Amino acid sequence: MAGRSDMDAERFTKTWLPLGGRFYKVACYILESETMAEDAVQDLYIRLWNARDRLDPVLLPDAYGMAMLKNLCLDRIRHAAVARTEPEEAGENRAGPDPPPDVLLADKEALRHLKELIAKLPDKQRKVLQMRVFQGLEYDEISERTGWSGIYLRVLLSQARKTLKRQMEEWE
Repeated sequence: MAGRSDMDAERFTKTWLPLGGRFYKVACYILESETMAEDAVQDLYIRLWNARDRLDPVLLPDAYGMAMLKNLCLDRIRHAAVARTEPEEAGENRAGPDPPPDVLLADKEALRHLKELIAKLPDKQRKVLQMRVFQGLEYDEISERTGWSGIYLRVLLSQARKTLKRQMEEWE
């Protein structure tokens, strides 16, 4: 078929499946639920497989996958928040409607603000946060890359999270 890539099942398996552990850890961190994380990673792999004809140009599969996963997780959080605020309709089993535009705008604004706050963190805190949360690296991997001890990494990450939480609460 013209225009179709060479991404077959074997290449897909070799490229994307080894990243599943990292994807799962990040999803668990974001969603705070193993079950929801498993579902999010499964959805990610379905989307990646369905887009396999467009994946050849992707140079950093882990970063590309993490970006998609983060968006999937944020969508799940938004939909869960909307579902919690809606009154339950007896006997109906339905998916909630899309969030209203003002909620989406508020979420986008909050995400933009969070990105700004992350950018303002001290260099070491920002670096550890990005490696642990967004790249899904284990503490020993981060330690190897930075030369910092595991305890120091945990302290930096804790400080970053506390700072971000406090600043986001003040902003709201």
